[in-house]
Amino acid sequence: MKRRLLVLYLLSALVLCASPFIGAYFISPDALFGGADPAASQILFELRIPRAALGWLTGATLAICGLIFQALFRNPLASPDMLGVSMGAALGAVAYIRLGISFALFGLISGLSFAAFTGAFLAIALLYAAGSFKRGGLSMGSLLLAGVALNFLFGSFNMMIQYTGGFADSFKMMRWTMGGLQTVGFASALASLPGLVIIGAVGWLVGPQLDLLVCGEDMAASRGVSVKNLRRLVFFFVSLVIGVSVALCGPIGFVGLMCPHIARALTGRSHRQLTISCAFFGGAFLVICDTAARAFWAPTEIPVGIITSAIGSSFFLWLLVKGRG
Repeated sequence: MKRRLLVLYLLSALVLCASPFIGAYFISPDALFGGADPAASQILFELRIPRAALGWLTGATLAICGLIFQALFRNPLASPDMLGVSMGAALGAVAYIRLGISFALFGLISGLSFAAFTGAFLAIALLYAAGSFKRGGLSMGSLLLAGVALNFLFGSFNMMIQYTGGFADSFKMMRWTMGGLQTVGFASALASLPGLVIIGAVGWLVGPQLDLLVCGEDMAASRGVSVKNLRRLVFFFVSLVIGVSVALCGPIGFVGLMCPHIARALTGRSHRQLTISCAFFGGAFLVICDTAARAFWAPTEIPVGIITSAIGSSFFLWLLVKGRG
């Protein structure tokens, strides 16, 4: 187990370090120290290294969010995408773009991040409302289906807003909803860092409670876990973090669904350990997908959300087939 973890950490670090040199054209490592081509150094430090850092942080964040949701719902198919949280965040962000407004809360939180968080929080609130309509509440499986329905509902609202916009706005919103890691400088990477720190701390702190919860709510409650308070706490922080992630990169699907499964197979089922493993695996996975998106079809660049969706949907089908077997 320790050897697997060490290999995972080293491979993740290697992917993060090697990715900036690969792209539409290869950049020699001597560009790190100035090199013979000043333009190559500028591209490396202003575009590729910040982009790799943003991809790693975002992938790690999404993977931990998926891990927590799968434990909370005791369902291997639960993730922020499937529950409509990502699409809710996208709806808030698209509405913000369509209205053409611009503001910042306290000069620190951008209006786009706030709108995305509001959309994610709305999705969670509607899930809770759906559960409260039925006496005794909905089962976790029914809540998951309610999340899928919300995902389609928010998706239809997104398309409606895009359709009513002008050509330029519609193209901008459509391109943004495909997900992407385009950035200049380290501002976006630094903005995503608090989200990873927050959700990583949440995953580590509630890890032992999640270990009990996956054995059943009654088991967890008998060991002193307040399931209701745990859900509220987790839902709030996942909504907050997904909102920031979507505001920075758009909705990038299936990272939160797929990465926890692979990390679990590599490193066991302790949620404290899995929180760290998911971060390293999810970060490396998204950086690899983004490198492929900007290298394989060069000079054309494919939105990374298309790559993750293609891989993730295949993995989703494999999970369903494996479940039936």
